[in-house]
This record gives sequence, structure tokens and C-alpha cells, in this order.
Amino acid sequence: MKVVLDTNVLVSGIFFKGPSYRIFQIWKKGQIDIVISHEILEEYRRVIQDVSTQFPHIDISNLFEMITLKAHFTLSLALHPQICNDPDDDKFFSAALASKTSIIISGDKHLLDKSGFSGINVLKPRNFLDRYSS
Repeated sequence: MKVVLDTNVLVSGIFFKGPSYRIFQIWKKGQIDIVISHEILEEYRRVIQDVSTQFPHIDISNLFEMITLKAHFTLSLALHPQICNDPDDDKFFSAALASKTSIIISGDKHLLDKSGFSGINVLKPRNFLDRYSS
């Protein structure tokens, strides 16, 4: 199953316990595929590096290599008109549309409000686990 992960879900999965952590572990085991674009990867990199300064005991040295090797890259589609109220969130819909991925996992209100757009469901991490994990 292919999914697009909002940055906050990935960051929570790396630095905190809970549903996002479980999703991150499921991905590391190869039970789901994460789809990213170069724009998403750059946001992941920037936010993870910022947050990691608050958690120096968590080793992120191989994280970007793992993401680059294990994630499925897709090209970004230009979306006109803008989909989300926050235009920075459109990159997640762009990646989902370009890769024909029907699930974005996010807790972001701007993304959740657009759930159903072009057949793409936006699910909170807990809802995703309730529906799809065994």
C-alpha cells in the first residue's frame, strides 16, 4: 500500500511514541510504501534537522539515506488552482496525484479539510492504523 506522509507525521514517528511512531515502524518493516517528491524530502530534511536539536540522543545520521533509498519518488504536478488553504500543503496532494496514491496520512487541518479531493483520503494517523493495520 502506498501512502503520502505529512511532515508532522514523519517527525512524530521519529521523535515520539504513538500512532505516528507505529506508522514509521510499519514503513521501516516494508509493510507500507511512502511516496515523496523532492519538495517533500526537502521539507522533511529541514524540519527533522530543526527538531533533532531538541533530541540529541536520537540518531538521525542515517535517516535521510534510508528515506532516499526506501521511499518511492514521484515528480510534482503543478496544481492550479491551489487546493489547500495553506499552499505549502499542496505538495502532498501533488505527490499523491502524480503517483496515483489514494491516502495521505496527516493531522493537519488544511489537508484533512480537503479529504476526498480527486479520490484522495486524508486520514489521521490513528484512523489509518485502525483501518489498515492488523
